[in-house]
Amino acid sequence: MLRGHLIVVSAPSGSGKTTIVKAILARYPSMLFSVSATTRPKRETETDGRDYFFLARDEFERRIKSDELVEWEEIYGNLYGTLKSEVEKVLTSGKSMLFDIDVKGGLSIKQRYPDDSLLIFIRPPSIEVLEARLRNRKTEDDETFKRRMARVTMEMGMASRFDHQVINDDLQIAIEEVNRLILAHTAHGRQA
Repeated sequence: MLRGHLIVVSAPSGSGKTTIVKAILARYPSMLFSVSATTRPKRETETDGRDYFFLARDEFERRIKSDELVEWEEIYGNLYGTLKSEVEKVLTSGKSMLFDIDVKGGLSIKQRYPDDSLLIFIRPPSIEVLEARLRNRKTEDDETFKRRMARVTMEMGMASRFDHQVINDDLQIAIEEVNRLILAHTAHGRQA
């Protein structure tokens, strides 16, 4: 059986990565979505087990200690990570898994699975556009917004370590470019 693929999409908050990931998943019903675990509070529009696995901090820390995570990161005081058991299951099944995670998590996956992973970084057209997108989303208070913007420089600085970078200036063009990269990576069009 063919080994599966890990396709990682990362970007600063507000770059459109989640919208792009949802569009790709709609095209490939057999592609699995990596649901991250987190300790952050659930937003009103989110569903446990679909958007994230919302865990208490002590449960998350227990999973770190028992080596149950492929990668994990603390961001803005909350923990985020990917369950190792889910990744291994996908790789041995021959399927593809799509990740919507932060840049450090993406690089950790590449380090752990260099031959199985494709890393795509979504760039905003400019920092000003990114800032406007974050403000228009209205999901963060002023303090959270400032923390997100302070992190952008670090995230943008890591973009060169990704396999590919896609500028999200026009959403449909960005989706098509990400799709093209995935098709090229998954054995030149073999079922993603």
